[in-house]
Amino acid sequence: MLKVYDWNKMSSEEKRRLLRRAELDIDRFVEQVRPVVEGVRDRGDKAVAEFTEKFDKVKLKPSDFKVRKSEFDEARKKVDAKVVAAIEEAVGNIRTYHERQMPQALWITPVRDGVFAGEKITPIASCGLYVPRGKGSFPSVMAMLGAPAVAAGVENLIVCTPPGPGGECDAATLVAARACGVENVYRVGGAQSIAAMAYGTAKVPKMDKVIGPGSSYVAAAKRILFGVVDVGVPAGPSESIILADKTTDPDIAAADLLIEQEHGPDSTALLVTDSEALIREVSKRMPALVKRLPEPRRTFATRGLGAEGFGGAVLTRNLAQSIAFVNEFAPEHLEVLVFDPVEAVNGIKNAGEILIGPDTPITLGNFNLGIDAILPTGGFARTFSCVSVFDFLKRTSIGYATPSGFDALAPGALTLANYEGFPAHAQAVKIRMEARKAEKARAKAAKKKASPKKTGKKK
Repeated sequence: MLKVYDWNKMSSEEKRRLLRRAELDIDRFVEQVRPVVEGVRDRGDKAVAEFTEKFDKVKLKPSDFKVRKSEFDEARKKVDAKVVAAIEEAVGNIRTYHERQMPQALWITPVRDGVFAGEKITPIASCGLYVPRGKGSFPSVMAMLGAPAVAAGVENLIVCTPPGPGGECDAATLVAARACGVENVYRVGGAQSIAAMAYGTAKVPKMDKVIGPGSSYVAAAKRILFGVVDVGVPAGPSESIILADKTTDPDIAAADLLIEQEHGPDSTALLVTDSEALIREVSKRMPALVKRLPEPRRTFATRGLGAEGFGGAVLTRNLAQSIAFVNEFAPEHLEVLVFDPVEAVNGIKNAGEILIGPDTPITLGNFNLGIDAILPTGGFARTFSCVSVFDFLKRTSIGYATPSGFDALAPGALTLANYEGFPAHAQAVKIRMEARKAEKARAKAAKKKASPKKTGKKK
């Protein structure tokens, strides 16, 4: 059932399709989602309620969108104590990691005598977090978004998450939200929630930024709304690479290949190796491992790793080519299970996260290791980073020049302003230079006038 790609025998078109993976599908969702986004923009809460009934099969009044405070208390009672403890442990680890990420609030450094430059770090005023629910309950996503947002100091923070069959909000997500310190939660999901946070409605406030992973519909809505609102890290369908060689334990490689593949049929999980023997051994183990999964996870894995999916095994010529493939693919999650992981990691340039060694499965990173599991997908790890406090902060440059600093910089600034054809830029400098020159002349004259005249003849 494990589809095998021989990288050195693939056509350019086959390579292109594999590298684009599920992002190809997102393109076709854009036009389906556009009427939803435009409907929310034009009709606000009424459209949000209509689309919630259409897509989630839940009838809600706009007054029901926001989760009541009493529901947080009820949620804690509904969730097993062991699960609550696991959520709180995870939130604690994630909070600790992100609090230590926080940069200095204000710094300034001398560039030269009389010239200073620095930065002021300020939290983004308002952020909307999206926590999916379609294929399960994801309190870990709530933790990965809420903990860094709170650590960064975002004052106006809301969460949108799809309602359950009865219109209820996922209990574990509410437990995680409260553990993070987030209490403004809306039972609205899908493309309609992204549009609501981008444009604002009577019941859902407009946010400066919207961030969080979701379905292809959510990813498509973010593409449409790019420019209307900051849509943060591109987080679409899940994807992973297990980087392996002949020394890799096939049992571990097979088990870990299924971690991200079970998210859905549009997920991409790849074993990348130069060992044909390892591919054969992993392929032998896969049917039994997949059989242990309940539905619908079993079908997700079967379809994703089979002929109709994007997952499977990529056979390369050697480790160097495997690493080159990883950098070109730029995966969301990367496990490094080769003989010399340090050397391999030194060659990795593009990955949302790197997990090293057989005792660090993606599972730990996804839940409670402390690092953030909201990562760029679709190849965006080439330019985007994992979610962190920096996603909820903005930097403002600070500059200061003393009079002597201005005198030192003015000639060069004047030269460049004239060269680039900006007379107003030049004029602002000239006025200061001339005023400074006149001031110096006046000071010199005053000093000369105040000096006593010398009288008498030389002896």
